[in-house]
Parts: sequence; C-alpha cells; structure tokens
Amino acid sequence: MTYDEFVEIAREETALLPSYVFEELDGGVVTDPNVYLHPGRLSDDLYVMGTYSQGIYGSQIVLYYGSFQATMPFASTEQMRKKIRETVRHEFRHHLETRAGIFGKDSLIEEDREEMKKYYERHGV
Repeated sequence: MTYDEFVEIAREETALLPSYVFEELDGGVVTDPNVYLHPGRLSDDLYVMGTYSQGIYGSQIVLYYGSFQATMPFASTEQMRKKIRETVRHEFRHHLETRAGIFGKDSLIEEDREEMKKYYERHGV
C-alpha cells in the first residue's frame, strides 16, 4: 500500500466517526510516513501504530504509516483498512477518556499497561 492510499483510507475511516468525538482535538488526525518503534521495547519488535497526545498546540492523533508497513507488509487493502480503523478508534478512545478524566480501572491507559506487561513477560522480564 502506498502512503497516499494509506492517507486516503485514514481519512475515510476518520470521516465515519460522529462529529462530537473531534471536540478539543485541535491538531486533528494526521499521518506520518515514518516507523515509530515503542520507546519501551526490548528489541525491534514493538511498533507504535498511532498516538494520542496533548501538548501546547492542543490534542492530536498521529497514525504511523511506516509502522503499518513494517508489521503488515503483505496485507491486503481490506486487512490494512481494518487495522487502520482499529487504530483510529483506539486513539479516539484515548482522546475521549482523557477529556472525561478516565485514567484508572477499566481505562484504555490501563489496558495498554497490561499489554506492555504481557510483552515484557513474553521476553522473560
């Protein structure tokens, strides 16, 4: 899949969401052509597909094309679309939970922490 195709699918998937989820998402949803390896990785085997961040310029979601390509090099367009959809919705859930002040039990942040624990366990840490 080319970067332009990736961008188009990301736009299509984002457009399916209701308008209220974009409130306070000042930086919108952007795509980045680069690979983003997780900073807590133990080897080059943990990629970040997307991020939600808040900064001085507001809140923003970034999707990393290079990470999708690195983890799904032979994926069909529909497989890639499914993973983009999953990632977009994951990052919007971070946005909505942050706006609602949900950070503890049953939050996506906690689910992400649990996934990192499992990753470290698989590596014997």
